[in-house]
Amino acid sequence: MGGPDVLGGPSVTLLELANTVERGLPKIALENVARHVFPRAADQRALMYRVVPEATFKRRGLYLSPAESERTERMARVVALAEEVWQEPVETRRFLTTPHPELGGKTPLDAALSELGARQAEVVMARILYGLPV
Repeated sequence: MGGPDVLGGPSVTLLELANTVERGLPKIALENVARHVFPRAADQRALMYRVVPEATFKRRGLYLSPAESERTERMARVVALAEEVWQEPVETRRFLTTPHPELGGKTPLDAALSELGARQAEVVMARILYGLPV
């Protein structure tokens, strides 16, 4: 999401991160997540506008709402785990944007729009990471 510079300081504990999300993440946090997934600006915008509708994003001040911030944090969590599992941007992007049967045919990015979907995506990646059947 951008680390301490974007979040206004280090979030060392989950409680600190939760408090930051409740206050509202800076819009740049969502932009940073989108940049981690897609190199092209058009693809980045398409992803951001799935988290926050385009008109709302453009109207919004510097900070996302708490609900938008939660979606951003979930997506960042899924993207970060995918980067850890694949450690290669092209393979990470391929996984995140390919429908997966364990996610009901959704892509991991689609799944990350809800908390339960994000958890499902994390379970799939944990199985891959530890060599368990998927």
